[in-house]
Amino acid sequence: MAEITAALVKELREKSGAGMMDCKKALIENNGDVEASIDWLRAKGISKADKKSGRTAAEGLVAIAGAGHKAVIVELNSETDFVARNDAFQELVRGIANVALSTDGSVEAISAATYPASGKPVVDTIKDAIATIGENMTLRRAAKLEVEHGVVATYIHNAAGDGIGKLGVLVALKSEGDKAVLTSIGRQVAMHIAATNPLAIRAEEVDATVAERERNVFIEQARESGKPEAIIEKMVEGRMRKFFEEVALLSQAFVINPDLTVGDAIKAAEKEAGASIEVTGMARLLLGEGVEKEESDFAAEVAAVAKG
Repeated sequence: MAEITAALVKELREKSGAGMMDCKKALIENNGDVEASIDWLRAKGISKADKKSGRTAAEGLVAIAGAGHKAVIVELNSETDFVARNDAFQELVRGIANVALSTDGSVEAISAATYPASGKPVVDTIKDAIATIGENMTLRRAAKLEVEHGVVATYIHNAAGDGIGKLGVLVALKSEGDKAVLTSIGRQVAMHIAATNPLAIRAEEVDATVAERERNVFIEQARESGKPEAIIEKMVEGRMRKFFEEVALLSQAFVINPDLTVGDAIKAAEKEAGASIEVTGMARLLLGEGVEKEESDFAAEVAAVAKG
């Protein structure tokens, strides 16, 4: 039996929003497994925690660079938002995005690529910026999309400047159609992705592990009703259909026109574009997503400084 520590209970409480005693009971029932405990709480109706990725705490910026048929998005983290507003930092993250266009889009390849303004690899250019600005920085994530025919549309939500902000999206549309039409519908779809954060483009592409986890939660919820297994199976299938509709891009209600699904909206755009349109890829980076900021005791920090 795993030890159920106060820290473990606190972690589950922060992730689930459930009460301390419920969290402790969930951890006991699931041998200290936090993720399994979240599912247990959801099945019992105690918690509605779903796809939480932890508190967003990292600062910095995401930047996008595009060239019609290809585009990249990068995330450069800093310790404070103050630095993210610094002109030199903004120029750096834009420059890194431009460099990334000529790479395969991986963090490793971008880090090793030469930064034109310094003549050094990006990783060393970042180190120089750390020394100059006086704050730690990390090139954390990056993604690149490319199509042979079509466009890669981009969108920055609440842009802090040209091509930079705290949430960015790329969406690749494969098509021989009119580029202006593709760019227009692509930007709308990118805005939709920014708002809804779909798990996959199509239902069949949703990660099997994620789908199975949801199914197990739905089964436990349905069993709480006390209904026969045959009825439970139908209830679960109905809930899974709804789940896939909600998390797969093409089946989601289009935020710009909720009367249509995203797939329907793309089909409608095909007429104006004069050719079929296929969504072949998407990437969405929310600044600091999944990074939990280390909590500090401010009074203890002050006392430590006072002691020299």
